[in-house]
Amino acid sequence: MPFVVLLIALVSPAISAAAEKAPMLGVGHFQIPDWFKASFLDLSEDVSEAAGQGRRLMLVFHQDGCPYCAKLVNQNFAQKGIVDFTREHFDVVELNLWGARAVADFEGSPLSEAELGKKLKVWFTPTVLFLDEAGRVVFRMNGYYSPAKFLTALRYVAEKRETVEPFAEFARREMSPADKGEIVPIAPFAAGDIDLRGDGPKVVLFEQTDCPECEALHRGALAEAETRVLLKDLDAFQLDRWSGTPVTTPDGRQTTARAFADELKLSYLPALVIFDEGSEVIRAEALFKTFHIQSMITYATSDAYKTETEFQRYIHARSDEMRDRGITVNLWD
Repeated sequence: MPFVVLLIALVSPAISAAAEKAPMLGVGHFQIPDWFKASFLDLSEDVSEAAGQGRRLMLVFHQDGCPYCAKLVNQNFAQKGIVDFTREHFDVVELNLWGARAVADFEGSPLSEAELGKKLKVWFTPTVLFLDEAGRVVFRMNGYYSPAKFLTALRYVAEKRETVEPFAEFARREMSPADKGEIVPIAPFAAGDIDLRGDGPKVVLFEQTDCPECEALHRGALAEAETRVLLKDLDAFQLDRWSGTPVTTPDGRQTTARAFADELKLSYLPALVIFDEGSEVIRAEALFKTFHIQSMITYATSDAYKTETEFQRYIHARSDEMRDRGITVNLWD
C-alpha cells in the first residue's frame, strides 16, 4: 500500500473519533398532562376564566429534554394528591421556553413563547409562575421543587398567603417546625461575619438546619472536585438564612443574614446567590444537580453573563463545547 494511502487509512479513524461528540446523559422525557388547560394563550382571558371558577392561573415554562421538567411531570404530577389539589385550585397553562406560538400578554402585545419567557426573566426550566386575579405574578418557582415543597407552594398560593407573609416563613413553619442543631460548615465556604464588598465575584450559600436538601447539595454538587476547583475563582460564604449574622452587602449596607435573605426574597433553601461588581448575577433557588451548579459558577467567573443574558443559551453552548472536547455531560448527576 502506498505510504500516503496508508497514512490516510491510519489517520481517518482518529479524525472521525475526534469529530464525534461525547454523549449527553440525563436527558428528560415527559409528556404534558392532558388535564392542563387547552389555552388560546390570551393570558388576560386565562386569568379571568380561572378567577371566574375560583381558581388562579399557573404558567409552566418547560423545554425539550429538560430533566427537571421530567421530574415535575413524572413525579410531582404523578401523585394523586398533588394533581387533585392543583386541578381544584389552578388552571395550568404550559409554555415552551423556546416556542414560537403567539401569546397575548397583559399589555396586549403579541409575543412568542420564547419572547414572553425572556420578558418574564425565565432563566430555568421548569419555571412555574402563579398569577393572581389581576394578572400579577405573586409567586414563582425558579426550578424544580420536590413533591412536598411543591405542595406547600401550591397551598401558599391557593390560600392567598402572599398577602400575609413571605413564602419562606410559610414554608419554614409548615416543613421545619423546630430548628435543631447547627449549620454544618463546608469548605471552601467561610462562616462568620460576611463582607460582600470588593472586587471579584462572590457566592453566598444560604441554608437552614434540619434541611435534607441542604445535605443533598453538600453530598452532591459541592462535594465534586471540579466544583471545589471552580469555587476558587470566587469568594465563598456560608450563612444560616434565619440568623442574625452580620452581613455587609455589596453596596456597603450593614444588615443581617435573615434581613438580607428577606431582601433577596429567597423562597427555597439551600440557595446559592452569586454576585459580581456589586450586583446579583444568578442564583440557584431550587433543586439543581452538579452540571447546572457548575455552569452557574462559570457563567459568573468567566464574565459570560456580560455578553450572554440568557443562561439557557449559555449552558447549551457550554455543554456543546464540553462534548466537543470529549467530555461526557450528565444533566442529572
